[in-house]
Amino acid sequence: MYSYTELRKEHPEFIYRGYEIEESADKVGIVYDFEIPGLASFHPTWEFPKKRGEQRCFKENGTFQKLVFSLGMVELISYWKTACPPVVKVEAGSLTEEQCEWWKDLYFNGLGEFYYTNGIQENQEDFMEIRSLGGDVEGAEQPLSREAEGFLIPVGGGKDSAVTLSLLEGEKEKNCCYIINPRGATLKTVERAGYGEDQLVTVKRTLDKNMLELNRQGYLNGHTPYSAIVAFSSTIAAYMSGLRYIALSNESSANESTVEGSTVNHQYSKSFRFEKAFHDYEAAHIGSGTYYFSMLRPLSEFQIARYFARCRQFHDIFRSCNAGSKEDKWCGHCPKCLFVCLILSPFLTREEIIAIFGRDMLDDPDMLEDFRKLTGMEKEKPFECVGSRDEVNAAVSLTIDKLEEEGQALPELFAYYRNSGLYRKDDPENRRFFTYFDGENLLPPSCLALIKEKCL
Repeated sequence: MYSYTELRKEHPEFIYRGYEIEESADKVGIVYDFEIPGLASFHPTWEFPKKRGEQRCFKENGTFQKLVFSLGMVELISYWKTACPPVVKVEAGSLTEEQCEWWKDLYFNGLGEFYYTNGIQENQEDFMEIRSLGGDVEGAEQPLSREAEGFLIPVGGGKDSAVTLSLLEGEKEKNCCYIINPRGATLKTVERAGYGEDQLVTVKRTLDKNMLELNRQGYLNGHTPYSAIVAFSSTIAAYMSGLRYIALSNESSANESTVEGSTVNHQYSKSFRFEKAFHDYEAAHIGSGTYYFSMLRPLSEFQIARYFARCRQFHDIFRSCNAGSKEDKWCGHCPKCLFVCLILSPFLTREEIIAIFGRDMLDDPDMLEDFRKLTGMEKEKPFECVGSRDEVNAAVSLTIDKLEEEGQALPELFAYYRNSGLYRKDDPENRRFFTYFDGENLLPPSCLALIKEKCL
């Protein structure tokens, strides 16, 4: 592993040189041009489909140019982190001082886990200087018409996006689903939700092989704010599709830090802080006419799990395990699998849970360390997209209550919890998540009414 300090000395600059847009009758391709002088150049690509019969030329559209430039600004962080150069020169476009500070805030908070897991001490003021060296984009701005409607729903293949699809079922005819690099679970989720091929927007994102090779050689690597990439790319997709709303599926629980007592949050770009910041930035500096928000923001993971337990059409096909994603399966041995198992346990039988994951994680002593982290017995939660410590404890306690009322023996992890001092039988506090509501959200009134009607 190379030294952070030495890499910054050896490679003092990262340059966002530009991007090329290649447009045909049915798609738009984007190739970015990044460079760390003396180390490597990087050319990641994106490909967005045009809707059938589209007559607009996006390449000469000023609003589209702003969107493409901004996607490059968030894409570059994956390449910058290989050597963490202290200066980022932006030649691809123009940024005000306010915008530079906005991007620094996203990068620094989005890289909180990267710094923490690599043992790097850094501060937001000094970790990076952004120098804006490019000109303004060319072409007339063309925001969406005020009459535009419909939802673009990003689908990741897990329970959350399935719940959003279910909640917005009444609007189905006007909506489209958005998938980056489709896989089995994402495509099956869209199909089970009743969306046809013409309502599916699939984009292709390709990472540059030079970055992957540097990672193999021991250059710096770690978590980046992927959901920020979803935010900017889904805005492009919604704009090209003429859809007003972008309905994410991020919940209130994503606001909790991963490391207790710190701001390190694996899910930073799923937090409301980022959601509001992105929403405001897009309106002020891009102005596409789209409206970005999270449909599930008022809810906790506990409430989402309760609702999802009734969505049985998705139970055999949903997947959110990173370890098993390439094979489109649950690995059954990681903290993400265990979290989903725990949060669903109050609402499904043990047999149903085992059928979903293919094994009984609750009777596996090898899962104890992850169990302790998820329930807050350890300071650090797993670096995964998991719920809050309080709601995991509520789910475990309620499931223990249920099993004991039914006269069932407790599985090993629950027996351990029963004797840990955390368990409180029939504790009213455990039921507060049934009626939880987070007022910090950006939901349009019609969506807020759906949440209150169906989830509270």
